[in-house]
Amino acid sequence: MSNKIVPKDELVNFVGTKVEPTAWYEVTQERINEFAHCTGDDYFIHVDVEKAKKTDLGGTIAHGLLTLSFLPYLMNNFPAPEGMTHGLNYGFDKVRFLGIVHSGKRVRIHGEVMDVTWKDEHNCKFTTAVTVEIEGEEKPALYAEWILYYETED
Repeated sequence: MSNKIVPKDELVNFVGTKVEPTAWYEVTQERINEFAHCTGDDYFIHVDVEKAKKTDLGGTIAHGLLTLSFLPYLMNNFPAPEGMTHGLNYGFDKVRFLGIVHSGKRVRIHGEVMDVTWKDEHNCKFTTAVTVEIEGEEKPALYAEWILYYETED
């Protein structure tokens, strides 16, 4: 899947547009363990299956930051300006961890274009609202307002 490429002057027309959700993605124990290894966050609730089963959570759970790190998976569903040379992660205005993702659960990501602001003819601030849904659960895993910068050529 790849971005929908649109003329630069039409990108602003996508404000308010909801993008198609991603496919479901299984959050495996292996993925959780890899994240724990990369970040040094090896708290037992993430990596010790037997000990985690004895808690009120009933098993291991994904790190909230691991769930947040799935967001780039969504970006191919958003429009991008024609002639884009690159995009950069600028940050978040809001991140809320709302639900727990247990190992073995599947998640998918929904998004909406919130704002498009051209700083000049080559640099655009692109703001999105994203939600990570947990299959079969009413409460989402997280909600975030994510800001990216796009740079375009002439």
